[in-house]
Amino acid sequence: MTDKPNILKGRESYDSISTGAIIPFLNRNVTPYATEAGGPKFDLVPVTEQKDLMINHARMYAQQEYDRIMTLVRVLEEQAQQIKRRLEITDAVHGAEFQFKLVMGKSYWLVWEKRLEKMLLVPNGPTNWSTGAPEDYEYVAQVKYMGDHTWMEIKED
Repeated sequence: MTDKPNILKGRESYDSISTGAIIPFLNRNVTPYATEAGGPKFDLVPVTEQKDLMINHARMYAQQEYDRIMTLVRVLEEQAQQIKRRLEITDAVHGAEFQFKLVMGKSYWLVWEKRLEKMLLVPNGPTNWSTGAPEDYEYVAQVKYMGDHTWMEIKED
């Protein structure tokens, strides 16, 4: 803190008391604006135009961020739908009957057995039978047993 009086409260100002009276002093060399009538002319900043530019830039940036976030949301929605379908398939497999040991990474078929009216899990697909697929089988989906003990539907090529 300084003991010099400072009526103008400027960063670079101080008051002179050399004549016995307080004389406010402003250092004119540090201000970019004219401080007396004979000072250099300067133009006022067009505040309205400046505000319009700032708002336009802010809107453009905000729109870019919004579009980027919405792209990420679409990706997450798609991933959520895939997980939901995986859980549905897992529930269907766990509700199906089968008479063999499951092997992780192997593909199986979910089949609706019309005559018995129940879901089965079978290792043979519709084209893997030597004499043709059983007539009572309605193939629902090809599924694969994953390492996390869930089932994933495999789309036919």
